[in-house]
Amino acid sequence: MFDAKKLEALRAKYGDGNAADIFDPEFKRVADIQFSAGGRRSMPFAGVSTFLDAPYRPDAQELADYGGLDIALIGVPMDLGVTNRTGARFGPRAVRTIERVGPYEHFLKMVPLAEAKVADIGDVPFRSRFSLESCHEDIDAFYTRLCTAGIVPLSVGGDHSVTQSILKGVAAKHGPVGLVHFDAHCDTSGPYEGSKFQHGGPFRVAVLDGSIDPERTIQIGIRGAAEYLWEFSYESGMTVIHAEDATRMGTDAIIAKARAVVGGGPVYVSFDVDCLDPVYAPGTGTPEIGGMTSRECVAILRGLAGLDVIGGDVVEVAPQYDATTNTAQVAAQLVFEILCLQVMALKKRG
Repeated sequence: MFDAKKLEALRAKYGDGNAADIFDPEFKRVADIQFSAGGRRSMPFAGVSTFLDAPYRPDAQELADYGGLDIALIGVPMDLGVTNRTGARFGPRAVRTIERVGPYEHFLKMVPLAEAKVADIGDVPFRSRFSLESCHEDIDAFYTRLCTAGIVPLSVGGDHSVTQSILKGVAAKHGPVGLVHFDAHCDTSGPYEGSKFQHGGPFRVAVLDGSIDPERTIQIGIRGAAEYLWEFSYESGMTVIHAEDATRMGTDAIIAKARAVVGGGPVYVSFDVDCLDPVYAPGTGTPEIGGMTSRECVAILRGLAGLDVIGGDVVEVAPQYDATTNTAQVAAQLVFEILCLQVMALKKRG
């Protein structure tokens, strides 16, 4: 039944206000960060594009303390390690162009960019665009310096081979870490054509390097015709959840399993966008049908809240295969969710 008194109350409270007039304490806290005194906020499509619209601080790379940052957002534009379609070198640029991700994470009730010192510090500087081996040397050196300085890295690739060298830098600070790995493929095959630097085997290399603990590793969304290449996952003690299992189990059971596997120690989150079904992320080098949904993956990431997430990446965005920009959009959202986990972990550590 229509309530005239309620309408009058709403008119009195909201009738002459603007977008910045918000009364709920939780929502007002976010609005006060976003709106100026005149009730204006910045246009999301204006200015220089950065990851999640974070401050752009390329100068931080040259500073011993990285300008006092807590978390560094980093591009790794290198795809010399692909086995199929190239193009992930353009992933960081594509993800930076996505606007309107955040600032508020409604499920976790947080504004990560306001709760930690976060900046986009630019891309890993490479000596050569042609040498796969030297690129990995550069990644290793870059992240070893960054992590030993106490900075938490959150990266956008690039092909998935970059993660093995990022993890060497992470392990220099933390020792072997746990891993939550979203992917269509286990990425634990052996060297191809004599090269260990390829995106089909970064996590075999990471185990053998002592960068990750396979007993504290879970791989989610696995499927496709390359299962025969991945016996190392099972032999080493990794937990593998196939996409078919994910449908049967449901997100709550996957979250519970992931938390049980990685436990309370430091954990790295690596997300290959081909974990998603190509309907959600067609812009990638090795798409596999029958994948996870974006809603499932976001729910699982949110379910990791409270874990000691000390690093993360989103990789394999190849934007030229996606005229819709959906792949970059979902990748930016995934970066945002991982950032929230990292900020929560920082706050928990004090």
